Amino acid sequence: MPTDHPTPPAEPAGWVPDIPAVLAELAPAMPARDRSYEWALDPPPGGAPVPVDPTPPPPSEVSRRPVIPPSLRPGQLAATVRHGAGRWAHVGAYHSVRAPWYLVLIGQAAVIGAGRLAAGLWRWWTCAEAAPLRRAAADSGDSAAWLRLDRELRTTRRTRTALVLTAGGGLLAAMVLLAAAMVTVPWPVYALGVALAVAGLVVARRPTGRPLIAPAVVAPRFRKLNADIVLRAYYAARLGSPEKPGQQITFGSTMARDGDGSRVTVDLPYGKGFGDALKAKDAIASGLDVATTQVFLTRDPTSHRRHLLWVGDRDPLSIPAGRTPLLRGKPTDIWTPAPFGLDERARPVAVDLMWNSILVGAQPRQGKTFSLRALGLFAALDPYVKITVADGGGKPDWRRFATIADRTVFGLAPTRDGDPIEILIDALREIRADVQQRYLTLSDMPADLVPEGKLTRDIARDPRHNMPVRILLLDEFQEFFATGNQAADSEIASLLVYLIRVAPAAGVVIGSATQRPSGIGSGAEIAKKFTDYRDNHIIRFALRTGSWQVSDLILGSGAYTEGSDSSTLLAEHKGVGILRGASEANPTVRTYLADAEDADHILAIARVLRRQAGTLTGQAAGRPTTRERRDVLADALPVFGDAPGLHWRDLASRLATAYPEHYRDLTADAISAQLRALGVPSVNVQRDSQVRKGARADAVRAAHRRRGDEVATDPGV
Repeated sequence: MPTDHPTPPAEPAGWVPDIPAVLAELAPAMPARDRSYEWALDPPPGGAPVPVDPTPPPPSEVSRRPVIPPSLRPGQLAATVRHGAGRWAHVGAYHSVRAPWYLVLIGQAAVIGAGRLAAGLWRWWTCAEAAPLRRAAADSGDSAAWLRLDRELRTTRRTRTALVLTAGGGLLAAMVLLAAAMVTVPWPVYALGVALAVAGLVVARRPTGRPLIAPAVVAPRFRKLNADIVLRAYYAARLGSPEKPGQQITFGSTMARDGDGSRVTVDLPYGKGFGDALKAKDAIASGLDVATTQVFLTRDPTSHRRHLLWVGDRDPLSIPAGRTPLLRGKPTDIWTPAPFGLDERARPVAVDLMWNSILVGAQPRQGKTFSLRALGLFAALDPYVKITVADGGGKPDWRRFATIADRTVFGLAPTRDGDPIEILIDALREIRADVQQRYLTLSDMPADLVPEGKLTRDIARDPRHNMPVRILLLDEFQEFFATGNQAADSEIASLLVYLIRVAPAAGVVIGSATQRPSGIGSGAEIAKKFTDYRDNHIIRFALRTGSWQVSDLILGSGAYTEGSDSSTLLAEHKGVGILRGASEANPTVRTYLADAEDADHILAIARVLRRQAGTLTGQAAGRPTTRERRDVLADALPVFGDAPGLHWRDLASRLATAYPEHYRDLTADAISAQLRALGVPSVNVQRDSQVRKGARADAVRAAHRRRGDEVATDPGV
């Protein structure tokens, strides 16, 4: 297979990257870093969900309750402890802060309670309850009744006076005895006695219908979810009716704890479907008394009226996933999934890069570059992956990849390294030729080496075959479809469409990021190719977008009807997006963070790993490649032959035949634009009894002669 670079040395048998040597080599040049994350990045424990509000079994079934509750089993114990500890920690913190004020309230209540007891005792001793009867007898003029009541009142008052004096004497004696025993009785006993006395007075003061000390204002994170609340929410959202026959909401599973939230399978009434639940998501969140970002609905493949409801204890998307586990600096394997982030239930999410292409889209400054770069950093730590990076925006985020990448392209403006457009075209041509050669080579290999007819890990890592896994990373790729040069736009578009359709199956991973997923380009043909390139990505990741229509362009047609709409993400949800195509779940992912300092740290280790394995190539190995500059006027003159003129289509075909490396994908419109820009007019040309637009040989010859005169008279050329 032809290649511009020497074949790297064969991998030594049993070669293992010397990580201590790598870190030792990097230590003098790198500042000391906090390594605490190396013990904090282990994925959270998973486990089976825990039923917290089970529905009763049918009468015909016998249900045995588990000896050990599911919430206390190893799989869910950590989440249960975390949830319970968080709840009580909140309650404890709430009351601890208000403890001084509680002392004031208790003292006030004790004083008022003492006053109430004294007032009650006075009313009891004076027989205040008999006053209305005596007043009624006096008003009626019934002297006999009044005298009888007066005698009974006097008798009762004497009895109560004796009781009050006896009780008062006993209390006074007890106080004297306590005062005498103060030197022998421990102070906790007195404290307990005072506390009991104060408690009795506070109870006497307690308001009717409410506690003296209000309970902690429990935040949504600690709200308990049960079946009654779910039914209330769905009925409030008008997804059913508890009174109408056949319109009741039912459950397809028990209410269960799932991570930092609760889940349950909901069965809508007949005639209602998943789309109705999606439209009513805001109303469901209101009925549950939580934020919309805490409610997640997932389609159930067994029934259109059934779906999974998961409600987070708090907004899960506002909790950062943490720093990338790649900071450990261990070599990766492109044949294994790349760690990407955590889903809404705090479960690790990984992306299979092999045989796939990934599209990342979002509004500016929502994290699309960081998301794509995270996958690039994973590939960088595999020393057997050949990397090509092209950033249409020319941002600093990708510059350090030049230390490990085979080819890099930054921006559109020419620099001392050459014209980025020409470098990109040359790189894409080289990848296309590599892909075509790979298919030929794999076809000639015996079946025992390629059992599935495609690249294997052993072949990719064997330098004798020269077929390493490749990854092409394109950030702001829309810029390469509108460079201002129609010929370059057309060729780049054609090459990218070819690669997105064919290259992944040959072991070439393609990752693309854009903030403009709608049609773009210098013509209808290029706009169509842009759409073809965008729509052929297998895995889609959409961070926050401006509308559901843009979300659908990134995630693919039909994503909105399935409940995936990245426009509902909030502005503060940076680095959070919907991942579609990587699995059946289509989770909302909080991506791991790898900032510029982290990226430099990882890429420095990646370069040492590649140098140890002998896999540095291209620009990273100090062998930059520049595309040979072509003079289209000089190339066009010989292909005319004896013909006085050629149609643009014929001229493009002859150039592609004569110089396939440079004009293989040349179209009639592209050659017309190039030559007209150099002063060759587009005229009617009659050839083979057909009159079409084209160019005349004399006009090309004259333009070539004029350019030669300009070069000869310009001292700066």
